[in-house]
Amino acid sequence: MVTLLSHLDCRKFRLVLAVVDMRDAVFAKGVPEDVEIVDLNCSRVRYAMPKIIRLIWSRKPEVVFSTLGHLNLGIAILRPLLPNGVRYISRESIVVSMLPMAYSVPFWWGWAYRHFYRRFDKVICQSQDMRNDLIKNFGLPAEKAVVINNPVDIEGIRHSASKLATKNFSDTDYDDVNTINLIAAGRLTKQKGFDLLIEAIALCNNSRLKLTLLGEGPLRNELQLLAEKKGVSRQICFAGFQNNPYPFFAQADAFVLSSRFEGFPNVVLEALACGTPVIATPAPGGVKEILERIDGCALAESVSAEGLANAIKAFSFDKRKLSVDVVEPYNVEFITQCYEQVLL
Repeated sequence: MVTLLSHLDCRKFRLVLAVVDMRDAVFAKGVPEDVEIVDLNCSRVRYAMPKIIRLIWSRKPEVVFSTLGHLNLGIAILRPLLPNGVRYISRESIVVSMLPMAYSVPFWWGWAYRHFYRRFDKVICQSQDMRNDLIKNFGLPAEKAVVINNPVDIEGIRHSASKLATKNFSDTDYDDVNTINLIAAGRLTKQKGFDLLIEAIALCNNSRLKLTLLGEGPLRNELQLLAEKKGVSRQICFAGFQNNPYPFFAQADAFVLSSRFEGFPNVVLEALACGTPVIATPAPGGVKEILERIDGCALAESVSAEGLANAIKAFSFDKRKLSVDVVEPYNVEFITQCYEQVLL
């Protein structure tokens, strides 16, 4: 969203960003100065809904564009209480059939998608897999579902990748030719499958493999204990959240995506923009759509530790960088134009 706000044509749009909770808003500095920010100052989406209703009624914008499934559903459910003459557009963030892995009471979520999601004028899907799932399994009218991939600011990422890392980790020696440096990044949750990745490192039984894991989350202690249990704690560096992860991406021999499911993983596009090859699980979502056409990357045969280990063992770590052309279909200028067509 911050990337889009930075590139949408200000001659065509007056942009207002409403945020449920601005505390710990790590991307706040990336929002352009001419974009008004409305902090709803709520700890949960459910508490923010009355404020969202009042905001839409007071501003009466031409378009309300929302993202993330639970926020989208809240707006869809409440649409009869919202002003007419406004176009409501949502952006879905995951393959909805994977919700049982993400939320409690999965039956309710599935029922709500089937009954309320059609109230949107358009639904932007990040991948064809996501669009097909919404149409086939949740009855979304096909004419309302539009595929627009996520944007990647190639020049901005490459500029950030050229900077020094914000912290120097002694466990990661990028200059040792005998070391195979892997990088992974994301919130430490079940969806991201870092437990599968740690088990895969153990199954590889290769002391040359070193993994730097960027991110924080509720499973950090559990993952550290797993690494110790599997005997690979000395091969894995838990580096925490990094404001600028791109120097780590650029220096690694490969980026590893271990997710159980995804939407359209920005982190894969960002790694590719750094010229770094990607090894990934065939997670439902856009992962396969991105990587199947790129030489020098690898998809595991299954979403499992064994599948990931086999892909890592078979991968050719020849230290070569990928051409920036591989992410050109997702360049921010082109993707922004696609969004502008839908918003207008």
